This record gives sequence, C-alpha cells and structure tokens, in this order.
Amino acid sequence: MNKKTTIYDIAKELNVTVSTVSRALSGFPAISDATRKAVIEAAERLNYSPNKLASALKSGRTYIIGVIVPSVQAHFFASIIHSIEEGLKDSGYRIILYQSNESVASEINGVKTLLEAQVDGIMASLSLETENVEHFEEVIKQNKPLILFDRVHEKLKVPTVTLDDFKAGYLATQHLINQGYKNIAYVTTVHQIRIFSERLKGYKAALADHNLPVNEEHIILGGLSIKDGRFGAGKLIRSANKPDAIIAADDFTALGVIQKLKEIEEPMPKIGVIGFANEAFSAYITPSLSTIDQHPNQMGAQCAKLFLSTIQKKMV
Repeated sequence: MNKKTTIYDIAKELNVTVSTVSRALSGFPAISDATRKAVIEAAERLNYSPNKLASALKSGRTYIIGVIVPSVQAHFFASIIHSIEEGLKDSGYRIILYQSNESVASEINGVKTLLEAQVDGIMASLSLETENVEHFEEVIKQNKPLILFDRVHEKLKVPTVTLDDFKAGYLATQHLINQGYKNIAYVTTVHQIRIFSERLKGYKAALADHNLPVNEEHIILGGLSIKDGRFGAGKLIRSANKPDAIIAADDFTALGVIQKLKEIEEPMPKIGVIGFANEAFSAYITPSLSTIDQHPNQMGAQCAKLFLSTIQKKMV
C-alpha cells in the first residue's frame, strides 16, 4: 500500500519548515507568492491530499461558509452565490447553500443547521418575513463572522453589502418621468424589508422633486411575485385614475404586471413598466422590461472579500 503524502513530505522535498508548508496551503497572507507557488506545485507533484477533518480539529476551522438566500430561482441571488464561490475558492473555502424560501421559520432552521455543521461564518440575505433577528445574534455570540447582503437589518451591527436603494427607487422614477410619464404607480411588498422601503422613499422623493403628486391609491402593497404583480396591475387598471406607468419592486413582480396588462381585451395600454434586479428574462419579454441593474456579481465578490478580510483579522 502506498504511503499517503503528508505536509512533512512536502517540507522535506522543499527543505522548508512544516509550519511554512501549512501556512502556504491555508492561504496565510504572510507567506510570499514564490513560496506559496513552490508549495502548491510540490503538493500536486507528490499527489498530496489534505486531511480536512484533521485540519479542522487542529485549527478549529472547517473552511466552509454558510450562505442563506431567499431563493436560488432568482438570477440575482444565483449570480451572487456564483461570485461568492469564485471569490473564496483560491483561499480554500467552500460554501453550504440554504434557501429560506422567504420564510423566517426556514431561515431560523437554516442558521441552526449551519452552526451545527460548524461553518466558519455565515453570509445571508433576509427573508421577507424576517423582523426578529435573534437567530442571527447566535452567530455573533459564537464569534463567527456574519455578513448580510442586499436585504439587511439595522438591529444587526455587522458588515453589510448593499446598494443605495433610495437612489435606485429615485432613478427608476426619474427615468419614467424623463420618458414623459406623470401618473406613476408603485407595486411593492407589505413587508418592511429595508431595501423595499428605501426604494419606495426614493420613488416618493423623485415625484416631489418633479412637482408631481404622490397618490396613495397608486401604491399597492402585497407580496413579491408574478401573482402579486398581476393583482397589483389589475387593481390599478380598474381604478378611476389609471396610471400611465408602473414601478414594480422586483422583476418578477414587473413580469406579472406586464402579463396582466397584455390580457386586457382592448389594445394594450401604453403603460411604462420598470422593475429591479435585471433578471435574465427581462430582455426576452414583450414589451421589453426596463429594469435597474443591482450588480449581483460585484455584490458577491465584495461579500467574499469582506469575509476573507474579517477572517484574517481574527487570525492576527
């Protein structure tokens, strides 16, 4: 039986210390690029395979990160996950993915499950139902990095990666105004998630800055889905004061708005529609959907960078 290669064999091959090999393989920042390259090449040449369990027991780290998202069906979250993986892989980290499916009960179970799996940290985007964040406070109590992205909570004083959602709501409204629309409605969620409330504030501010009234009957509160978009559009079209444009809180809701408008028996009204997230389908529907790009790839890359920075500070 062939002997399994160890870091001692690599150290002997390169005439360096075992600790140097260990640090080079774990991505320790103090190791030079030349030494790290030599160690990695020797490891490959000697067919070295690290004992993950032994490393975890010795270092107290599993090199696994938990990522919680509302749904991977949305291209936005799928792109963030992909970028997080890309940003972490060179440092030896892998991810365990958990979907909350917009349920706070599922999200609580996800945090519990990931902590039981001894992950080194958690990145999360909150569910629509999340108001109480005690389950995330447990992550902080265990001294594990917690990073929130996109949907965050002010009670959690942790690193966050977000856009300027007030500005996003403002720009969406301003774009429609610049296109000549003046009676602009808004279909959004009743849940008080910060990004959606900020976009709504941006919408109201843009109307005010352009001397246009805010018609509360034109603000439809519900959920975030194709079904909710259809419901909101139907209610708006049946109103006495029909809007000439509709902003939807995300692209799935916007798709529902467009579907409902196309079902009207008379020629489809020339109502402008705009959403958020730049989902992949937005370029392929008729009429085309204007949308605010939320740059998910940059958001995911920043999450990975922020996590690695946090971990390195804990190692010092």
